[in-house]
Amino acid sequence: MAAYVILDAKIQDAEGYAQYVKAGTSSVAQYGGKYVVRGGKVEVLEGPWQPSRMVIIEFANFDQAKRWYHSPEYQAALQGRLRSADSNVHRGWRLT
Repeated sequence: MAAYVILDAKIQDAEGYAQYVKAGTSSVAQYGGKYVVRGGKVEVLEGPWQPSRMVIIEFANFDQAKRWYHSPEYQAALQGRLRSADSNVHRGWRLT
Protein backbone atom coordinates (compact mmCIF):
# COMPACT_ATOMS: atom_id res chain seq x y z
CA MET A 1 0.00 0.00 0.00
CA ALA A 2 1.50 3.34 -1.06
CA ALA A 3 2.85 5.73 1.55
CA TYR A 4 3.53 9.44 1.22
CA VAL A 5 5.96 11.88 2.76
CA ILE A 6 4.48 15.39 2.76
CA LEU A 7 6.76 18.39 3.21
CA ASP A 8 5.84 22.05 3.51
CA ALA A 9 8.90 24.31 3.46
CA LYS A 10 9.24 28.07 3.85
CA ILE A 11 12.60 28.72 2.25
CA GLN A 12 14.87 31.16 4.08
CA ASP A 13 18.07 30.58 2.05
CA ALA A 14 17.42 29.76 -1.63
CA GLU A 15 21.02 28.72 -2.38
CA GLY A 16 21.19 26.42 0.65
CA TYR A 17 17.81 24.91 -0.19
CA ALA A 18 18.91 24.26 -3.77
CA GLN A 19 21.89 22.29 -2.42
CA TYR A 20 19.51 20.30 -0.18
CA VAL A 21 17.26 19.52 -3.16
CA LYS A 22 20.22 18.25 -5.18
CA ALA A 23 21.42 15.99 -2.37
CA GLY A 24 17.94 14.84 -1.33
CA THR A 25 16.71 14.01 -4.84
CA SER A 26 19.21 11.21 -5.38
CA SER A 27 18.31 9.64 -2.03
CA VAL A 28 14.60 9.57 -2.95
CA ALA A 29 15.34 7.59 -6.12
CA GLN A 30 17.76 5.32 -4.29
CA TYR A 31 14.98 4.25 -1.89
CA GLY A 32 12.34 3.79 -4.59
CA GLY A 33 10.47 7.03 -4.06
CA LYS A 34 8.97 9.27 -6.69
CA TYR A 35 7.93 12.89 -6.53
CA VAL A 36 4.18 13.43 -6.94
CA VAL A 37 4.22 17.17 -6.16
CA ARG A 38 7.28 19.39 -6.08
CA GLY A 39 6.62 23.09 -5.69
CA GLY A 40 4.04 24.86 -7.81
CA LYS A 41 0.94 26.83 -6.95
CA VAL A 42 -0.89 26.11 -3.69
CA GLU A 43 -4.44 27.28 -2.99
CA VAL A 44 -5.84 26.90 0.52
CA LEU A 45 -9.50 25.88 0.35
CA GLU A 46 -10.16 25.45 4.08
CA GLY A 47 -8.46 26.04 7.40
CA PRO A 48 -5.59 28.21 8.63
CA TRP A 49 -2.71 26.21 7.11
CA GLN A 50 -0.71 28.37 4.67
CA PRO A 51 1.82 26.09 2.95
CA SER A 52 4.69 27.75 1.13
CA ARG A 53 6.50 25.10 -0.94
CA MET A 54 4.69 21.76 -1.04
CA VAL A 55 6.48 18.48 -1.77
CA ILE A 56 4.81 15.05 -1.80
CA ILE A 57 6.89 11.90 -2.31
CA GLU A 58 5.34 8.48 -2.90
CA PHE A 59 6.93 5.24 -1.66
CA ALA A 60 5.79 1.65 -2.11
CA ASN A 61 4.87 1.36 1.58
CA PHE A 62 5.16 2.98 4.99
CA ASP A 63 8.32 1.07 5.93
CA GLN A 64 10.12 2.10 2.74
CA ALA A 65 9.28 5.76 3.40
CA LYS A 66 10.66 5.35 6.92
CA ARG A 67 13.84 3.66 5.63
CA TRP A 68 14.41 6.57 3.24
CA TYR A 69 13.85 9.27 5.86
CA HIS A 70 16.21 7.63 8.38
CA SER A 71 18.80 6.59 5.76
CA PRO A 72 22.35 7.94 6.02
CA GLU A 73 21.95 9.43 2.54
CA TYR A 74 18.89 11.49 3.43
CA GLN A 75 20.05 12.38 6.92
CA ALA A 76 23.15 13.98 5.37
CA ALA A 77 20.96 16.00 2.97
CA LEU A 78 18.45 16.87 5.70
CA GLN A 79 20.95 19.09 7.49
CA GLY A 80 20.84 21.43 4.48
CA ARG A 81 17.06 21.77 4.72
CA LEU A 82 17.19 22.40 8.45
CA ARG A 83 19.68 25.23 7.85
CA SER A 84 17.85 26.79 4.89
CA ALA A 85 14.10 26.44 5.53
CA ASP A 86 11.41 26.27 8.17
CA SER A 87 9.44 23.13 7.43
CA ASN A 88 6.88 20.55 8.49
CA VAL A 89 7.14 16.92 7.40
CA HIS A 90 4.53 14.15 7.73
CA ARG A 91 4.33 10.52 6.68
CA GLY A 92 1.10 8.67 5.97
CA TRP A 93 -0.34 5.92 3.83
CA ARG A 94 -3.24 5.37 1.50
CA LEU A 95 -5.91 2.84 2.25
CA THR A 96 -7.68 1.63 -0.89
